[in-house]
Amino acid sequence: MSVIDRFVAAVTPPESEEDRARAREKARAAAGAGDWLDQILQHHQQIEMAFSEAEAAMDASSRTRAQRKLAALLTAHSSAEEAVIYPQLSHDHKTHMAMAYEEQQAAKVQLALLEALDPLGDDWGEKLEHIKGAVAHHVYEEENDRFLHLKEEIPPADQERMTTRYQEEMARYDSGL
Repeated sequence: MSVIDRFVAAVTPPESEEDRARAREKARAAAGAGDWLDQILQHHQQIEMAFSEAEAAMDASSRTRAQRKLAALLTAHSSAEEAVIYPQLSHDHKTHMAMAYEEQQAAKVQLALLEALDPLGDDWGEKLEHIKGAVAHHVYEEENDRFLHLKEEIPPADQERMTTRYQEEMARYDSGL
């Protein structure tokens, strides 16, 4: 982890597991069966499992495979959110939209840097942990605030369109996941 990464982590401690669980509960309560938010919540859980698999991998081959699976899942998920969900934030939540795009772009850069590291080196584990923390914070922001605004403010017809479009975007990547 770079000096800047360590400084940022020190001055902005992550939310607690309890805070994350409460945010997930709020988002689950707002989601409808199979709607765009429900799909996103399912993907968030898949991403969390992919991080766990990468952390549990013991040899270079397993770590590389787990890292590639994680990167594919994060790329698919972020692309679908960026194409369908984030533009909806542009109406009344431009700051949230800008932060969401920025966070996801940073995660993609960090994933590329992870791929260049020795999977058995200490740096690999530290980089993976850094990415996991950043993604966990991003997910918290979405589940606790950003997406709840959209569920409250966007008309039902637009919600249905978002559900269909999000599904279409994710279908582009399904064969690779």
